[in-house]
Amino acid sequence: MSTALQTSAPGALPGQPAADPNAQSTAFKVLGAISAAHLMNDMIQSILLALYPMFKDNFSLSFAQIGLLTLAYQITASLLQPCVGVFTDKRPMPYSLAVGMGFTLSGLLMLSMAPSFGYLVLAACLVGTGSSVFHPESSRVARMASGGRHGLAQSLFQVGGNLGSSLGPLLAALIIIPHGQRSVAWFALVALAAIVLLSQVGRWYAANRWRLKAKVRKAGNAVTLSRARVGLTLAVLGMLVFSKYFYLASLNSYFTFYLMDKFGLPIRSAQLFLFLFLAAVAVGTIVGGPIGDKVGRKLVIWVSILGVAPFTLILPHVNLLWTGILVAIIGLILASAFSAILVYAQELIPGKVGMVAGLFFGFAFGMGGVGAALLGELADRTSIEYVYQLCAYLPLLGLLTVFLPNIEGKGLRKAKTAR
Repeated sequence: MSTALQTSAPGALPGQPAADPNAQSTAFKVLGAISAAHLMNDMIQSILLALYPMFKDNFSLSFAQIGLLTLAYQITASLLQPCVGVFTDKRPMPYSLAVGMGFTLSGLLMLSMAPSFGYLVLAACLVGTGSSVFHPESSRVARMASGGRHGLAQSLFQVGGNLGSSLGPLLAALIIIPHGQRSVAWFALVALAAIVLLSQVGRWYAANRWRLKAKVRKAGNAVTLSRARVGLTLAVLGMLVFSKYFYLASLNSYFTFYLMDKFGLPIRSAQLFLFLFLAAVAVGTIVGGPIGDKVGRKLVIWVSILGVAPFTLILPHVNLLWTGILVAIIGLILASAFSAILVYAQELIPGKVGMVAGLFFGFAFGMGGVGAALLGELADRTSIEYVYQLCAYLPLLGLLTVFLPNIEGKGLRKAKTAR
């Protein structure tokens, strides 16, 4: 281990002065670095979604093929993420973050040169593989650096990804659409910068593994529930993730087509509306975590998922102006749910940070992929407008939040339930 690693402060990146090794302060510089890496990672990934209209024209794709392209990306990520999380819970791999970004870089370059639909699918799989490595370990880093402020840390981490997702369509509209598919390769520079940054984060991770042991030792403070109750709670959380990401699939993959079909917008204008939605998601994400730390994750989940239902039900029936206003409101409210769900689950199953992160990120991506494929097929058989009329009811599944146990309050309470 290098001298820089040995003398790194718990809350600083490598090369900074040493601090008390028992300190548990929030490492904001590390959170900023991992959030910036998340921004670059998800910006690259969202470029794939933003280029669907161009690929549809260039390769004469159907909506079903667009859905399959999303499915290839999302399923690759969703199937691998829990496996990565379980493995790294037992054997943490600090430098796997940079390796994962290498897969994303390869997928990006292939995307710029793909001559057919099959190559697009392969490129999407490489990007999905990079995501499967990045998210469980980076979520672990965020929790390590949280200093106990888990909701805040996850929100800071998540907001980087949401900002990156919002920038993808904007950059695609300004750079790639005017200059063509080959210009995607320019974003390889972003991936290279992310690899350098993640290598530094990996050094901090390697020097601060004691934080992982500290969290495990404090697991006795966590809530104790029966296996059956834990299983039921995870199933409810899974349904809430399903409702959120199935609905998000309709917006991420088909919102531009919806605007072009219903209001006759050109591609660039439609992508600006998609940017508006994703920017609202970024704002909602940064607000949700700190609120969850103060008022409780369960309340945030209630408001975030069920509270968005009135707006999704109205969306298919309004004009262009109100469509823009409503998708911004929907993004703002819906965004806070995932950080709250993830931290709630990590507190439910202490000591399994990577497994829980991999499971929920993977399930979220999988639901997004399955949703994109099924909704694409539905759009081919009916209409893109009908898809939004049907998906409007998904947030009503937020009523299932009533089945979540109250594990928060003034510290975590132990519920003595017989196994």
